[in-house]
Amino acid sequence: MFARALTAEAELRPLEPWRAEEFLRNLDRAREHIAPWVGASFVATDLPSARAVLQRYADRWARDAGGIWGIWLDGVLVGGVMFVAFDTALGVCEVGCWLEPAAEGRGLVTRAVGVVLDWAVGQRGMHRVEWRTNADNARSLAVARRLGMRHDGTLRQVYPGPVRRIDIEVWSVLADEWRNPSTTVPSPAAI
Repeated sequence: MFARALTAEAELRPLEPWRAEEFLRNLDRAREHIAPWVGASFVATDLPSARAVLQRYADRWARDAGGIWGIWLDGVLVGGVMFVAFDTALGVCEVGCWLEPAAEGRGLVTRAVGVVLDWAVGQRGMHRVEWRTNADNARSLAVARRLGMRHDGTLRQVYPGPVRRIDIEVWSVLADEWRNPSTTVPSPAAI
């Protein structure tokens, strides 16, 4: 019902549990591409698990502890952004994303993350926004750089991987560094 334009062809909308079938179709198109980069609990494999992922984010939104929004390109869900963590008491949140291959190279993730960061910093008073990613995920690292984030450090060998343990890079931007601070950004709930 509500949407925020990202480009002439793309928009950001809430991704709610009732959209589980559409979310599952998106994951089916993106599965092999995103599997190395996202947690297994996110990559749903059937309708009940897709609904469960979206319900977890809806519950986080209701607790003021996270949220998820989809990116639609020409009317098709192609990816999205989310607050993996959102701690209003500390003023710290973590943002994440996913995108299917057909939608890459258009700046959609960078724009979508910018919208939710504007809101988190401008409306919710977040002081620090984090971006955590597999150190081998060049596309994700490029998004962090485009957003003006700084590399805080690398958590070495945090998770087991198929070949070797995985390093996680931590990037962040502080409220006074954010390139688009705004006090007039609508809430993602109004998107």
